[in-house]
Amino acid sequence: MAHDLHAACAYYSGLLGWEYLGGPDRLGPYLRATLDGLLVAGIGQFEETAGFPVDWITYFSVDSADEVANRIRDCGGTVALGPLDSADAGRLVVAADPAGAVFGVWEPRGHRGWQVRREPGAVVWSELRTPSVLDSADFYAKVFGLAAVEDGRAEIGREDDAILLRYGGHRVAGIRAADPEDPRPRWRVYFAVADLDVAVKTAVALGGSLERSLPPARYGEVAFLRDPQGGPFALVRLSEA
Repeated sequence: MAHDLHAACAYYSGLLGWEYLGGPDRLGPYLRATLDGLLVAGIGQFEETAGFPVDWITYFSVDSADEVANRIRDCGGTVALGPLDSADAGRLVVAADPAGAVFGVWEPRGHRGWQVRREPGAVVWSELRTPSVLDSADFYAKVFGLAAVEDGRAEIGREDDAILLRYGGHRVAGIRAADPEDPRPRWRVYFAVADLDVAVKTAVALGGSLERSLPPARYGEVAFLRDPQGGPFALVRLSEA
């Protein structure tokens, strides 16, 4: 969600090679980002006077947005928007967990989500940084019913210093302790790139800023950045493993 839709589209097109298609505009101007015609993300616009920060929202797919919205409230979270229909694409909720981290809930109909994975320009990861990792993991497990899943496709587990959400054996999101330099609870979206050094230089040349880079890890090299409107995001060059 950006203050200037067209400026945001131009920035991410220059950085990640995106092209755009029209999308549901019930909540305001909105475009869907594509790579080779396949959906990878969405960019919407809201007025700067609304007081919301520019940011990427991580959406979790659910069977019933209405049921999950009720669980969010029951577990101490806040439902800021919805549940409401987004044309025939699906039904959505925008909410915040008890620590204040904003996330989305999506009940798919015509639009079922990303169509590209683990390719340059596509979303590959979402990670929550929060002061209380265990409390947050408990909240998301209860909200998404992970403790009650019987078919073994969804679960929460540990890996190194993170708590991971897995689905069908695949890692889909992580929860880690908040960074002392940026203590605000926040979900951050990671985009894959072929060459991290080149991508960071491009991001800065286009008007963005580099917050910091992380030492290479098992999953790859990562840099945390902000776009020209202040929206935080991450770039990652995936390891071959």
